[in-house]
Amino acid sequence: METPTDHITPQLPIRRSTNVFSDIRYYFIHRPEKKTRVRFNSEEDRHRYSESIMQRVGIDVDQYKLLNIHRIGIEVPSSILFDDLMKWNGDSICWPNHIARVNLQDNKLDNILISLFGKSAKSPGGHDGFFSFRFPQLFIMEALRIQATPSPIDTDNARYLLYKCSGGYPIGVFSMYVRSSIPERGESAMSQLFIMVSFNFYGKKSLSGLNLVNKIWEGIHNRVTSNVANRFKKLSEWKFEHLKEP
Repeated sequence: METPTDHITPQLPIRRSTNVFSDIRYYFIHRPEKKTRVRFNSEEDRHRYSESIMQRVGIDVDQYKLLNIHRIGIEVPSSILFDDLMKWNGDSICWPNHIARVNLQDNKLDNILISLFGKSAKSPGGHDGFFSFRFPQLFIMEALRIQATPSPIDTDNARYLLYKCSGGYPIGVFSMYVRSSIPERGESAMSQLFIMVSFNFYGKKSLSGLNLVNKIWEGIHNRVTSNVANRFKKLSEWKFEHLKEP
């Protein structure tokens, strides 16, 4: 999720969040322009998606109680979209970094700490915040696979980031997956972006099965993820149009 250079910032199609309050406004309160959540109408629907995830990235999500998938069509080639995803960091304009800060370890996407409100105490400079406050760690993401180039047998130009989540409330997996659209499935944009998370709360299916906890989390997560996807779409399409200009 690329951070634009300063000289083009005034022309951006989305506003940069500058603090916790604007994070709340842009990601939690704002109603997304396009609905992105993939809804399962039955257990059979979920099972079909689980099988597709296994085929695509080799992960069994049936072991987790929660499975949330968001999808959005973007009029940008999948290779360019993935290049932008590879620039995801603590200054990304499409992520609520003032609330859930992305802390790259060794400036790489292989290991990421997500912390509440700022730098984690375990990240470089994590003790240099206001009065050296140690920001709470939400969870850790360790890369299971970063597929930067499509498989030789893949006709959909698929690329993805796949992580194991631990050290916090989600114990499971997270993925951002980009591929070319498949017209036979009614997809018309150049590419499709999928954002997937599947986990158990603190590693326990019993906690993930509590309807109240589940509904509150899903309500928050789905609104934030949908806004992230919509913002990424706007920014990516805007940048691609400028790339095509003579």
